Amino acid sequence: MKDTFYDVKLRKKVEAEVVEKVTFGEPGKLRYALKGKTSDGRNLTKFVNKEAWDKAKV
Repeated sequence: MKDTFYDVKLRKKVEAEVVEKVTFGEPGKLRYALKGKTSDGRNLTKFVNKEAWDKAKV
């Protein structure tokens, strides 16, 4: 599944393949994120809401 991430190094939005779904925080204060990789191997993270996180097929 592809998604749009903001690449800090390039300072623009890029399309990348989602490689992982992760959560940050403690129960009751969870944040949901999608992880991606650029073509040159750098990691990208995008914070999303619970519904988008549940829909992501990884």
